[in-house]
Amino acid sequence: MHLLFAAATDPGLVRQRNEDRYVADAELGFFLVVDGMGGHASGELASATVAEAATAFIRETARDSDRTWPFGLDAELSPLANRLQVAVRSANRALAVRAQRDAALNGSGATLAAALFGGGRLVVSNVGDCRAYLVRRGRLTQITRDHSLVAEQVAMGLIDSEQARTHPLRHVVTRAVSGDAGMVVDIWEMPVDAGDRILLCSDGVHGVVPDRELTALATATDRTLDEICGAVITAAKAHGAPDNATAVLIEAAA
Repeated sequence: MHLLFAAATDPGLVRQRNEDRYVADAELGFFLVVDGMGGHASGELASATVAEAATAFIRETARDSDRTWPFGLDAELSPLANRLQVAVRSANRALAVRAQRDAALNGSGATLAAALFGGGRLVVSNVGDCRAYLVRRGRLTQITRDHSLVAEQVAMGLIDSEQARTHPLRHVVTRAVSGDAGMVVDIWEMPVDAGDRILLCSDGVHGVVPDRELTALATATDRTLDEICGAVITAAKAHGAPDNATAVLIEAAA
């Protein structure tokens, strides 16, 4: 299966720095959006460290998919899912090691959403409030679950998704890649059909662009993937873009 893709990132209209990073590598079948946290340069360092370490693991295991060192094998997951889970955990470990050497990284971290394709299947992972969506037959479906205070309140029925966009605690995450050895990585696995699209984005996109508008953009068939990613960033700016905004869009072609 051939993978087409496009990506775009922008600091937004308020932030001076862009602490988001993305990876889009069709040859590896690996795609990633990382949102750094920590302020000043530490957020940028954290997101760069996480992106580089996760990609390095995926590249190093391209011909050795059973490798999970220094972590154990999860017997409930497929080799592809194990590979992505360990890539994220390796990135978490790399951040911890770098923070021991660089005081600028103290208290920093990142959220992420990742997608790994292989053998006609897709594995998706997230930590924090970066998201992955599936576009199939004209419908946009959120695959991941946000690890945030407002997501918990939405799940409990205390607020709705539109109220969550303006909630004063909307940026408070309950899980992050921060070097904590106990970090939990969520994993989803599914078959991929020709024509499927996967949208990865930071909260600077989904946190400001209404669901209906994001659906119309991601499912558009009269635009190229590059045009769609550009339109997603433009939409985030039209809604104020208070945060960095990043989108990666992948399409599975026969």
